[in-house]
Amino acid sequence: MKRCAALVSMVLMASAAVSGCSGDGDDGPSIVVYNAQHEQLLDEIAPLFEKETGIQVELRNGSDSELAAQLIQEGDASPADVFLTENSPAMSAVERAGLFTKLDDATTAPIPEQYRPTSGLWTGFVARSTVLFYNPDLVAQADLPASILDLADPRYDGLISFSPTGADFQAIVAAVLELKGEDATRDWLAGLAANGTVYDGNNVVLESVNAGESAMGIAYHYYWYRDQAESGEVSDNTELHFFGKQDPGAFLSVSGAGVLASSDNADEAQQFVKFLTGEEGQQALADSYALEYPLNPAVQLAPPVKPLSELQPPVVNVSDLDGDTVVDLMTEAGFL
Repeated sequence: MKRCAALVSMVLMASAAVSGCSGDGDDGPSIVVYNAQHEQLLDEIAPLFEKETGIQVELRNGSDSELAAQLIQEGDASPADVFLTENSPAMSAVERAGLFTKLDDATTAPIPEQYRPTSGLWTGFVARSTVLFYNPDLVAQADLPASILDLADPRYDGLISFSPTGADFQAIVAAVLELKGEDATRDWLAGLAANGTVYDGNNVVLESVNAGESAMGIAYHYYWYRDQAESGEVSDNTELHFFGKQDPGAFLSVSGAGVLASSDNADEAQQFVKFLTGEEGQQALADSYALEYPLNPAVQLAPPVKPLSELQPPVVNVSDLDGDTVVDLMTEAGFL
């Protein structure tokens, strides 16, 4: 009952955020994109696609869980043509609901197989690496955990911080669940609950580590690199630790893009996703403020961001990340 109530609440919230209609407007063809990726990023990318194709893009922004719930509630009546997410569990939920149509082969071909489902119903287009922020004044590099799972050990009591309510951390938990199983994930979450400090937002986690309130924090790489590129105001007293070695802590969270089977503008929607995965769109993503990893191997982020080829992430089937069980386990642990 609690999960049903939560779903209804998310649908109502998303309904308020995603009003309007799609179709061909007075100025030519248009598409509606339900966007759970960063709003600023799509505000940069969508105009480039519009200029190239003449297809207008209407962005309706929300979170992964809100917009996935909205799509499932709307079904074939949805005005959405394209769905974009920050993390892949929301894409998997919409895929399981049977709401996507197969993407064109030319759209998925530029993206390596490990970053897209075998069904071909959606594709990854950018990714974020899990990292550990740490304050070298509070913890020596030699004392950092070898695995993200080690953070449940009592020796890290009071040293770790994270933001569990957002889709980012929940995707990391989904990866632990997929790689290590339910019992190990439950134990890990219990250890984090005992050892850690909860903050509201990944930027706040970074600020806490920078200020010395926490010794370490779990988040994605780009929070640190963005702040370094801007001013270093909340990252100057911190360093990054990449787990590597296929550890769950080296998980790459994939942002997904898919075309809705109910779309009245399927050709235009397919063109939009193809733009995101093609070299021009991927280069625009790489050049943006976001500092997320383009997944087309023809495009690379500029230094000083650690190259994607050096990350050594674990192999995770992006369609198998189980958001529902993650919610159950995190609720059991007291995080939700």
